[in-house]
Amino acid sequence: MSYEILKKIQLDTSGTLFELDINAPLIAKKAFAGNFVLIRINERGERIPLTIADYDEEKGIITLVVQVVGKSTLLLSHLNEGEEILDVVGPLGNKIHAEKYEDPVIIIGGGVGIAPCYPQAKELKKIGNKIISILGARTKDLVFWRDRMSSVSDDVIITTNDGSEGIKGFVTAPLKELLSNQKISLVIAIGPLIMMKNVAITTSGIEGLPKVKTSVSLNTIMIDGTGMCGGCRFPTIDGDVYFACVDGPDVDAHIVDFDNLLNRANRFLDQEKESLNLYQDECKALEKAKGESSSND
Repeated sequence: MSYEILKKIQLDTSGTLFELDINAPLIAKKAFAGNFVLIRINERGERIPLTIADYDEEKGIITLVVQVVGKSTLLLSHLNEGEEILDVVGPLGNKIHAEKYEDPVIIIGGGVGIAPCYPQAKELKKIGNKIISILGARTKDLVFWRDRMSSVSDDVIITTNDGSEGIKGFVTAPLKELLSNQKISLVIAIGPLIMMKNVAITTSGIEGLPKVKTSVSLNTIMIDGTGMCGGCRFPTIDGDVYFACVDGPDVDAHIVDFDNLLNRANRFLDQEKESLNLYQDECKALEKAKGESSSND
């Protein structure tokens, strides 16, 4: 099976955010909002889970949005159109439960989490829901897919930490205003753990606002993606234990022990830095060898 990169688009000016269209007809045929894939770039590469950001069954294409944070994502960002990814496995994880709600659905995407919000908004809009989307990022350069989200939303609200676009501040500000002014059936939040924690608090009812059913995606804590490694296990506030990859990745926000997850979020940071540094040193050595070879010729 050939997993060719059919299209590559840089989504930001700094070159850390990319959209990739991948030839994967069997996966595209079964994909749905909430699913993810495991990819392995080459025979020496690690397996990493990436949420499916879009899918086209007729064209046999899945879309991935990748943010460069370590060796594997950096290596993936170096691939160009026409090149291939060695392994793409999926769709994995549970599909979202899509139903028609009486009142609006709020979908909140933070940073690269905007990408997996799109298929959820698309599927919920398709069956007649009113969708209010809130897109948040540190700065306007990191807000992407405005047009896509607008095409499946009745309203799109943008927030940036620095105020460079939309509302200055965090996604919880417009969320609180919406909850104060109208009845909401469901809130979906996908993004950094701290963002999802604050959304969960906002919709829990403890701040005097109405309690609203809320879903969050725990794809950021997945490693193996098949339930075998145990790295994505998460405790609930009631003491139960679940696995994000097989029980999720979308789960009830109000049962998640976010403090536990935040404490564990950087547990592989040293290993990730070491792997990235070794890869960059290897690249520099290869470039130096090429330069010396050219000068000798």
